[in-house]
Amino acid sequence: MPLKLLKSLAAAALAVGALGWVVTRPMPLPASSFDGLAGDVAQGEAVFWAAGCASCHTAPGVEETDEPVLAGGQAFPSPFGTFHAPNISPDPVYGIGNWTVTDLGNALLRGVSPEGSHYYPAFPYTAYTHLQPADVADLRAYLLTLPASSSPSQPHDMPFPFNIRRSNGVWKWLYLRSDWVLKTAATPEVERGRYLVEGLGHCAECHTPRTPLGGLDIKNWMKGAPNPSGPGRIPAIHPDDLKWTEAEIAYYLETGFTPDFDSAGGHMARVVSNFARLPKSDREAVAGSSTTRPHRPSARRSRRGVRTRSAEPSDSPASPVGWTNVDAPASHRLSGCATWLAPTRPRGTTRRRQVSRCGSSTPRDHRASPRATLPS
Repeated sequence: MPLKLLKSLAAAALAVGALGWVVTRPMPLPASSFDGLAGDVAQGEAVFWAAGCASCHTAPGVEETDEPVLAGGQAFPSPFGTFHAPNISPDPVYGIGNWTVTDLGNALLRGVSPEGSHYYPAFPYTAYTHLQPADVADLRAYLLTLPASSSPSQPHDMPFPFNIRRSNGVWKWLYLRSDWVLKTAATPEVERGRYLVEGLGHCAECHTPRTPLGGLDIKNWMKGAPNPSGPGRIPAIHPDDLKWTEAEIAYYLETGFTPDFDSAGGHMARVVSNFARLPKSDREAVAGSSTTRPHRPSARRSRRGVRTRSAEPSDSPASPVGWTNVDAPASHRLSGCATWLAPTRPRGTTRRRQVSRCGSSTPRDHRASPRATLPS
């Protein structure tokens, strides 16, 4: 082979390698993204339950409490390997006690660690990318009040080539998007619900099928998906498929009971438990958003732009992030949280005082959660 051709091929290879290095680099937020945001503990508690943090980050087999220990350790198998939820307690060595607001923001909105490496998308930052900076600051303030754990985070079990973290840069280039699937929100309630369904609650992570590379198949938004943690299928909750009324959806999110007298089980029971801690208006907002048919989604990738808002909470009910009320969580992308159980009692029997799988005992006409005043 002529020397000139060899040089040309080498130069081309170097150029491709340099381009790949640029495309796959982590892209943290600007340092000024969280300026002036001190964080509010009460607001952060609402964000915490809405995002379902405890459902994945408590240790295996540990029941959730009002002040959970976020020691991590739960395993989430996937076609790409097994992920282990990390310790996100305020321990300064083994947890996130030394993280700044910017560190937490980069993790949630960009999937970038404090050390500047990519997180795997088993952590649903593709949904959390919609979070507002003040919500991140509030969440950090609350996380620091929880009990610390000195349990080390377990490493992921990832085969080659998925153990190359740098390759997540390509995945993000394909799937980390900033636009909404529900393009327009006709009412303040739907706008709030959209923020919680597509953002904090990350409902699509379980209820939307995935591409061969593990990204969300947006064209089949909320159309149901295989259960990654066992037999069965996670149900479709697209408005074309879920024929429940808004009142039935809101009631299910409070109690775990379906209109057909089934009840939530598996990881979905924890989701319902989280929803039950939040105000009735928030569950209704999610119900209103869930029954709104989105425009036909585009598969076009959209780079994440930084959203900003004032350090002061919004007083407008139209704002999806005012947090006058905060709405609810949904699921973890690999947890198979939308497991549904067979009916627990004969059709036609009363719902009243029936204990659901999520540990609540709620009559049909009782709408007030023990945490219904969180926050005001």
